[in-house]
Parts: sequence; structure tokens; C-alpha cells
Amino acid sequence: MSTAILYDGTAMLGRHLQRVRHAPAILIMTQTMPIVFLLFFGYVFGSALAMPGTEYRAFLVPGMLVATAANGIMTGMFGAAQDSHRGVMDRFRTLPMSRAAVPLGQAVADLLTTAVGLVPLVLVGLAMGWRIEGGLAGALGAFGLLLLFRFAATWVGILLGLASQSEEAAGQLGGATFMLPLLSNAYIPTDGMPGWVRTLAEWNPISAVATAVRELFGNAPVPHGAAWPVAHPVAGSLAWCAVLLAVCAPLAVRRYARGER
Repeated sequence: MSTAILYDGTAMLGRHLQRVRHAPAILIMTQTMPIVFLLFFGYVFGSALAMPGTEYRAFLVPGMLVATAANGIMTGMFGAAQDSHRGVMDRFRTLPMSRAAVPLGQAVADLLTTAVGLVPLVLVGLAMGWRIEGGLAGALGAFGLLLLFRFAATWVGILLGLASQSEEAAGQLGGATFMLPLLSNAYIPTDGMPGWVRTLAEWNPISAVATAVRELFGNAPVPHGAAWPVAHPVAGSLAWCAVLLAVCAPLAVRRYARGER
């Protein structure tokens, strides 16, 4: 069974990478928007915060990297909904192939394109004054955590896309996921938020991952008095990723196998 998943998953991976190659506009849009937001937040919002501009940009860049990883929910949802409601997955289900191969191929393809897409975002961040100050091991850990979170977020999106009633519904729900990084510490610290808003923000998985990435890059210390996932960011991030994968990956495979019922 594992050999079948590997073989069929590789075939599906190739299909999704071909889709990216034949639709470069989508890739360009998804990769350039984080850069636009980084420049906007860094040079417009940064001047309105108490943190000095350079210090805020050092705080912002890791948060923007995590927000980009969280966009896997949106891209996973769009891709799965498109294939599901255009009959592509119905044809796949008639083939003698592993049921896990189709969603797995999509998730891995998204992971690979994200790994490439992070490079220009990192370069722009460096040009803005952000620096990696935590050493090589910390930097590798931070990038590994970013990709793991992207992989988990993509499975969330695939599940939601397969469960959506139409492509339009998936598009509307995908647009709503834009709010998730706003209700976190990706762009601003949670210290000044009202009590209940701060609680929601700190239990947002994005906050734990953003804090962990900042710590691993050496850009900002762990805040005091935060909720457990933020107070223990690396452990909290790994726990969130494990929960999301353990719940969403099996449900997505099961939903794909059942079809639209």
C-alpha cells in the first residue's frame, strides 16, 4: 500500500506541478501579494507603531512568512474545489490508484511551490533591514517549521475545498481566511489587545508559529504572560501542526474517496 501511495502520489504531484507551469499568473499573484503586503505594512503601518521602523520590520518579516504559510488554506481550498466540482476527481476515482494519492499530490506540490516562493519574500525582507540573528541551526529550524505549517494548512484547505458546495462557495470562504493572520500576532504584538481578543489571537495557530519563527530567527523574545502555545512557541507550533494533520488529512482522504455525497 505504501508503495502504491508513493507511486500514485508522485504521478499526482507531477500533474499539479504541470498545472502551475501552465498557469503562471496564479503563481505570480500568490507570490507577489505577500511582498506587496510586506512593503505596505513595513513602511506604512510601521511608522504608526511605537516600535521603531527597523525594529518593527524585523518583527514583521517572520510574521509575514507565517501568514504566507497560512495561505495554504486558501490555495488548498481553491485547488480541491476546482477539481471536485469540474469532475476531475470523479475520473480519478475510477482509476486503480490509492485514494490518498490525489490530495497528497496536491499538498506536496503546494509545499514545493511555497518553498520556492519564500525566496523572493526573504530577499525583500533582507533588503528592508531584517536579519537572521539566531544562527544557522535556528534559521533551518524556522524554515522547516514554516514548511510544516504550510503543509498542515494545505490539508485544512483541501478538506474544506472537498466539502464545499461549489467553486464560488470555496472562493468566498477562501477570501474569509484573509482574516486569520489579522487576528494573530503576525503583524502586531498582542500586548495591547483587549483581553478576550488577545486570548483568541494567542490561541490562533498562526500566533504560535510566528512567535516560534521569531525566536528561531533571533528577532524577538517570547512574550511574557501569553497563552501556552505562545509561551512555548516551538512546542505549541508542533502540537498545532500535528493536530491539524491528524484531523484534516484522514478526513480529506475519506471525503475524496466518498465523492460528492
